Amino acid sequence: MSSPAKPSWRKFASKFRILNKHFSRNGILFVISAPSGAGKTTLVEALRKTGEFVYSVSCTTRLPRAGEIDGKDYRFFTEKDFLTHLEAGQFLEHAAVHGHLYGTLRQPIVASLQKGADLLIDIDTQGAATLRDCDDPFIRQAIVDVFIMPPDLEELRRRLTKRGTETSEQIEGRLRQAAQEMKLWRDYRYTVISESVEADLQKFRHIIEAERYLSRRLIEQ
Repeated sequence: MSSPAKPSWRKFASKFRILNKHFSRNGILFVISAPSGAGKTTLVEALRKTGEFVYSVSCTTRLPRAGEIDGKDYRFFTEKDFLTHLEAGQFLEHAAVHGHLYGTLRQPIVASLQKGADLLIDIDTQGAATLRDCDDPFIRQAIVDVFIMPPDLEELRRRLTKRGTETSEQIEGRLRQAAQEMKLWRDYRYTVISESVEADLQKFRHIIEAERYLSRRLIEQ
């Protein structure tokens, strides 16, 4: 007696594609935090090159560093303009960090998430905490927060010194701040112990894939 014919994988794949047309999802807000010098900027730059995300450009009152472009790296505001936006309730989160103001505008975030686009945003621990406590459940459900943990403070000191953008006094201040921020890793859904850029990128990609497959994110059409 002959065995029943096995279904063609091509037919199955075709049916799966049709099934996918019955589902959609809102975007995911991937939030990355790390102490200064922990490798967050390098990781974010690598992720941005993949083209898989809309990058949320934060606003700041600090001056641009060498090579930074307004609207690409940050939106550089005067303190007066920043406070005007703040008073109008246009920031989703804001914080004072190292003597400067930083913030994330609400409207671009919400619009992108509603379109189903995944966003990438790098903010400090204060900003991440504000997002978690956001009064908008739509935002809270979209958040996937990841903390990049440096191997230790001495390695962080080496990276900051190599960067060559701060004085010795500023580096000591950043290390003190980093020691406090590193205590907050348990507040995040995921923690990545920083190694090489390639290793950090691979770890983060595992997080992305897991979150995109969550059943609760699917919306049946």
